[in-house]
Amino acid sequence: MKIEYPDSAWKDYEILDSGNFEKLERFGSYVMARPEPKALWDKTLPDEQWNRLIHTRFTPGAGFGKAGKEDSGTWSRARKMEDQWYIRYKGLQPGLDFSLRLGLTSFKHVGVFPEQAPNWEYIYRNTKALAEAARAEGRPAPKVLNLFAYTGAASLAAKAAGADVTHLDSVRQVVTWARGNMEASRLDGIRWVVEDALKFARREAKRGNTYQGIILDPPAYGHGPDGEKWKLDELLFGMLRTVSQILAPKDSFMVLNLYSNGYSAMLGETLVRQAFGLTGESGFEMESGELALKDKSGKVLPLSIFVRLKR
Repeated sequence: MKIEYPDSAWKDYEILDSGNFEKLERFGSYVMARPEPKALWDKTLPDEQWNRLIHTRFTPGAGFGKAGKEDSGTWSRARKMEDQWYIRYKGLQPGLDFSLRLGLTSFKHVGVFPEQAPNWEYIYRNTKALAEAARAEGRPAPKVLNLFAYTGAASLAAKAAGADVTHLDSVRQVVTWARGNMEASRLDGIRWVVEDALKFARREAKRGNTYQGIILDPPAYGHGPDGEKWKLDELLFGMLRTVSQILAPKDSFMVLNLYSNGYSAMLGETLVRQAFGLTGESGFEMESGELALKDKSGKVLPLSIFVRLKR
């Protein structure tokens, strides 16, 4: 099992400290404190230093962390800052370079999950290899489908590598946000879809459509645009079974990311193996592990698990 972190060369992000169920992060010019239930240890820096550094802090409301109450909480600003600002991700590979607009949302998030940077590197590397092979052979660009795509960092990584990208999310506002990120990154041509992810994937399977890359980052709970209910424990296996039908049988990859507490990398591997019917020599390369942040004192904060397939 792998443990992967954003590279320290990323100039626009760093985690300064963590502990007492909070994390202290810098996004571009601004420092903020946000709740982090996995930061079970003590802070390294004293509270006085946190207070000197922060521009804003998110304070949870009474229902924070409960299903349907994820947006409960408020931001308290300690110093002047913009309502919206941009950061840049200049990756480890030439050409992996995009911009993301950030903002203080009502549900603690700011528009990016920085621990996902290793997945962006993986997506870019594999998509670029597929795109170069397609150009050399005179074939169309590889098709990449990003499900539960949020504000689109993974979509931008795939597009920067030369893919024909379909970006899907059930929330129109975040799709609009993602489109703005594409434009700020001087990219174009991404296909935008506002729909329930499982419904879309099932329809693609019926049509016989396939993709050379599929990215999934499903939430624990969610709703489609027409009120469809998503519950991870009940629907993830069915979603993966459907994805197995629309992932191209060769020269393809899949990235699954899960934030739900109680899920392990081994559980993710077993889910994927069973959904794809992988036994013995399947022709797939599989890797799994955790995405984590490491603060300036060296404390490791594991945040999500991933499973990646390639063949």
